[in-house]
Amino acid sequence: MTSPVVPLVPGPHGRNRRRQRDRREGAMLLVATITPALRQADGRLARLMFEESVRRMVGAARVQLRDSSPPPLVMGSGVLRFSIPISDASGAVLEAIPEMAERFDAWDVQVLSAASHLAALVLDMERGVSRLPAPRGELSDGAAALVGSTESMRDLRETIARVAATDFTALIEGESGTGKELVARQIHDLSRRRQGPFVAVNCAALVETLLEAELFGIEDRTATGVRGRRGKFEHADGGTLFLDEVSDLSISAQAKLLRVIQDLAVERVGGHGTHRVDIRIVAATNRSLAKMVADGLFRSDLFYRLSGVEISVPPLRARRADILELSDYFLQRHRPTRTLRLSPAVRDALTTYDWPGNVRELQRVIEAVIALARSSEAGLDDLPARLRGDYEQVLLPSLVRNDTMRAWGSRYARLVLQRCQDHKRRACEVLGISYHTLQAYLRYDVDKSPAASDDSPWQPPEHDEESEVAT
Repeated sequence: MTSPVVPLVPGPHGRNRRRQRDRREGAMLLVATITPALRQADGRLARLMFEESVRRMVGAARVQLRDSSPPPLVMGSGVLRFSIPISDASGAVLEAIPEMAERFDAWDVQVLSAASHLAALVLDMERGVSRLPAPRGELSDGAAALVGSTESMRDLRETIARVAATDFTALIEGESGTGKELVARQIHDLSRRRQGPFVAVNCAALVETLLEAELFGIEDRTATGVRGRRGKFEHADGGTLFLDEVSDLSISAQAKLLRVIQDLAVERVGGHGTHRVDIRIVAATNRSLAKMVADGLFRSDLFYRLSGVEISVPPLRARRADILELSDYFLQRHRPTRTLRLSPAVRDALTTYDWPGNVRELQRVIEAVIALARSSEAGLDDLPARLRGDYEQVLLPSLVRNDTMRAWGSRYARLVLQRCQDHKRRACEVLGISYHTLQAYLRYDVDKSPAASDDSPWQPPEHDEESEVAT
């Protein structure tokens, strides 16, 4: 279904002239945006690239693919919606929101209508790509796409799209295993440099004595038996240079890097002249560069060169709602190897674990479960011991004792009340229950709790949400 008719107001002459220029490249751009995602078999990347490319073409404030029926439009808002012809996405629409005080013109409507048909391909990719085997062109460690539906991940995708629209140096900060290189690759794939090379450099692995030759290249016959070769900066010419773990560079290496970043001109070892390179620099670190500057471990001038645009990648424990979605993503990606499902206990264990290794650790755990699970449904015994810790220490003794839910609830309520310094109102807020329910838990005598076979099950009062919480 198409949105209610919105009056199309001709824009100013400058806007129309820009539309003429866009018209020459629009169709090619719209199709080309899907190509990198097809190469990587990454449907989520395709959606992100598609939305951003269409947004730029029509000059919208936002373009969004909605999988289900959206709320009704506000008349006069200027928002346009076009139905997406896909059989398994009832109510899916392409929504475009204009810039403030703007209206979409006739050419915008034509582009958006055509884009809604291409959007069906994007949604098909997103739903079907997980059934494909991992492609050869993916990251060396088989890293996951930016999977996740939490607000922090939506914000991260929007930030990536905004940063990709510029050519500024970007600094990605996040713990090891969060997917910083994947963020850098998506910035590259969304940028105007996507047809150019993406060159990744692990700064932690650079040998100090060979750093200049690795980064800047070396001239032929500089030393006996040495053949000339280009450095990483030259390899990245026309594309993006990704400096991973830049915080591991020594002070002397930082000085050499600063000189090149300032002028974007390199001089090979043994050479006698410099030449400019056209690159975008994206750096990443698992430590706070600002703190390292304060501690004298990182040059402040290099820090300010790298930190113009900062992107923070959240750790997995800060977005626990994405853990099961990521787990299902890995299971689906390895489905050609083995079809496996996770038991409810395993899913609970995955969501309660803190994941110090972040997404990379989760990926390896799922791979181990796929390889070692004894049946088609993975159980707790199939998980590594470190993930079973809380269950073995907390739950199993209770199972042996046949503890009831009353006993569990009473013990936990008392612990929370104690932590809240006997402030019952605060304890109710922490527990998410009413005052009367809390009182019922506190009155229960845990020491005299019956076995699990008790025939008189106790229930807390109904309509907890409506009960008044007292102090």
